[in-house]
Amino acid sequence: MKILIIGPSWVGDMVMAQSLFIALKNNHPSCEIHVLAPRWCKDLLDHMPEVSHAIEMTVGHGEFGLGKRRALGKTLQLEKYDQAIVLPNSFKSALIPWFADIPERTGWRGEARSWLLNDCRVLDKQTYPLMIERFIALASPAGTPLPDPLPRPSLEANKSTISSLLDKLSLNNSKPVLVLCPGAEFGEAKKWPAQGYADVASQWLLHSNQEQGQVWILGSAKDSIDAQTIIKSVRQSVLQKNPEANPEDCVDLTGKTSLADAINLMSCAHRVISNDSGLMHIAAALARPLVVIYGSTSPAFTPPLTDNVEIVSLDLECSPCFKRICPLGHTNCLKQLKPERINQSLQELGSL
Repeated sequence: MKILIIGPSWVGDMVMAQSLFIALKNNHPSCEIHVLAPRWCKDLLDHMPEVSHAIEMTVGHGEFGLGKRRALGKTLQLEKYDQAIVLPNSFKSALIPWFADIPERTGWRGEARSWLLNDCRVLDKQTYPLMIERFIALASPAGTPLPDPLPRPSLEANKSTISSLLDKLSLNNSKPVLVLCPGAEFGEAKKWPAQGYADVASQWLLHSNQEQGQVWILGSAKDSIDAQTIIKSVRQSVLQKNPEANPEDCVDLTGKTSLADAINLMSCAHRVISNDSGLMHIAAALARPLVVIYGSTSPAFTPPLTDNVEIVSLDLECSPCFKRICPLGHTNCLKQLKPERINQSLQELGSL
């Protein structure tokens, strides 16, 4: 059996899509899974053993590109897929499997695309409240009970390349590593202030299980300003409290790693602190001890899928609002969250 997955475009969503791939392999152990997704997804899909082949989506995100979709569909027709599963809910995402004339085209109803999908299902959000449940349900005929327990994403780090990666970045993992993920692609209302991260990082450098630790800051180039704010504050704070400490143990890696590099570095972490972001889902899929900070969003739909996790939220009356920017102009759901609470959550996490 040969299956084409039309994948999502967001890092976190693609991580959670691995639950579908695992469910398909459980149902059809010899099936071959191909995933059509943006170019950046290849680094992520390469760490999913269930995926046989990643195909680059040649149509830009948000672009309708009817002619490009038709051409890609006709090319994929040569692969003779048995089934396509369309994860995005848009009309345009269902066009390529239709152009490819794939005999079974499965997905949830949305944007008047019922005629493009011949296995078009009506979503009951109360039956499937979680995103991974909605993904996993598409692995089986409609109405089939979900597996119990639900398969969770489980990324595999490339251990053979970690040593050379550490050398390239002038890193080592001889001291306990705290990974910080201060970014969030969705918007500012998901980002805990950089000073909060700096305060927690300083505490880690000085008192990490009775020995000095180190801090790696991961993220895209967009997160570099926050990372530099953290670095500057940490170096001042650490030297004031312990002149013999090494503030260089707080390292800014934002914009300096590929997604594959970030996955492999994250696998070295003793602890991770993250906003609700794609890197959070990667940390969970690597089973790292994890603290997740929620502001404008909620773990009710896309929670971190791991047991060793502490979820921190102030649960203010105005949150979650699911807005990119605080509609009240204060972002108190994040600004009022004190570093002491995050430090406490770090202490409450279990060991690796």
